[in-house]
Amino acid sequence: MRQLSFASVGFDRFGKTTRRAAFLSKMDAVVPWQRLYGLIAPGYPKPGKGRCPVGLDRILRIYFLQHWFGLSDPAAKEALYDSEVMRRFVGIDLGREPVPDETTILNFRHLLERHELCGETLREVNEYLATRALRISTGTIVDATIVHAPSSTKNEAKTRDPKMHQTRKGNQWFFGMKAHIGVDSKTRLIHAVAATAANAHDSTVLEDPLHGDKTRVWGDQAYRGQREVIRRCAPRAGDVTNRRCKVKGVVDEAEKAKNQRKSKVSARAERCFGVMKRVLGSTKVRYLGINRNADWLFACCTLVNLFLVRPKLLHG
Repeated sequence: MRQLSFASVGFDRFGKTTRRAAFLSKMDAVVPWQRLYGLIAPGYPKPGKGRCPVGLDRILRIYFLQHWFGLSDPAAKEALYDSEVMRRFVGIDLGREPVPDETTILNFRHLLERHELCGETLREVNEYLATRALRISTGTIVDATIVHAPSSTKNEAKTRDPKMHQTRKGNQWFFGMKAHIGVDSKTRLIHAVAATAANAHDSTVLEDPLHGDKTRVWGDQAYRGQREVIRRCAPRAGDVTNRRCKVKGVVDEAEKAKNQRKSKVSARAERCFGVMKRVLGSTKVRYLGINRNADWLFACCTLVNLFLVRPKLLHG
């Protein structure tokens, strides 16, 4: 281990392990760093002509910090200068080197997008979790949530993002995109992700999380009437989505009771959305367009899975 300089050594008499430090310590222990390094390394710049690239281990940790704390590229740079806890997590010693500039952070994100590695990180992490007795089972829950986008036209272009659209939910209108996920009914791990404009119906991406080995498909009433799609993608899968229980103002109590039993399983997907929006703060889109936000969503779901299973990984 490299010796620390005086810039990284504190002389405070009193100290306390903060919630941020405890969180980063736990996540540092559960993230399969070596597997992710091996996935990204083939496309990462090698030392040669020009400026020596920042170490892959450091820039990936900065990328994850952005997701955990909702930091833009400039804000990530400022936070690293401001927070000794974050610098320690990344491995930066200000006595020897500066914090990577925001362009370097931006270029790394573009590299992941260019090589389509964000989706691969989710697959790689799920394969790692399978080796830790957290294997994806044959039952899947499908669900979707709206991620807001700025609806104001008070910007330089005087327009909203053309790739985003508005949709009505209940008596309220929302503008943005929709995040669709497939969640394992047993482990509650996200195994399939898709992003569309907010006006796309939930059932339009039902095929993405379904494969031939599925035996159960759970979902709310937005996925009713899709039995043929389920049979085509997963012939052995049973349709356990909720049915309509109110017709012309008359409530079918038997069907309502069935839906309540089904919802006890399908509601498990809400835990994933809760972590995504409440813990990681991903309530709004970060970029323009669907594609870049889809890559952001893949990485976000990767970290959601690791957050959900961290007690088992730490104590199992």
